[in-house]
Amino acid sequence: MGEAKMVDVSGKDVVLRIARARGFIRLREESLRRVKEGSVEKGDVISVAKVSAINAVKKTPEILLLCHPIPIEGVEVDVSIEEDGVSVEVEVRAHHRTGVEMDALFGVSAALLNIWDMMKRYEKDESGLYPETSIESIVVVKKIKRTEEK
Repeated sequence: MGEAKMVDVSGKDVVLRIARARGFIRLREESLRRVKEGSVEKGDVISVAKVSAINAVKKTPEILLLCHPIPIEGVEVDVSIEEDGVSVEVEVRAHHRTGVEMDALFGVSAALLNIWDMMKRYEKDESGLYPETSIESIVVVKKIKRTEEK
């Protein structure tokens, strides 16, 4: 007990790794209206969510300490306003010896937390709590490991 180590991946082949993760934040109807109208005091919620996801992907091994630093080759972030909240999907691509699913999950998590931060003023109740706000269903929806032919 009390031990931690980074897994040795040196014996694995470098292949294309793709992972896509998704998550959702439930928001009040009034908050969603503000997001759609662009009338959130802190700024453009969608743009901030996208940039924060990309930044989180790049910084994953700084926070998730046993993750390998991976040379990320591409990040796609999709943010969509739904009937009862906002959905975020992050896809990460890299050629490496280990997968990028943690990077995608971390990107989704950071985007959703930034949305919460930007919307908290509108989500609080009289006691300062958030009874209708929740981050839900952060999952990996796609994982690909592909050897490319030359």
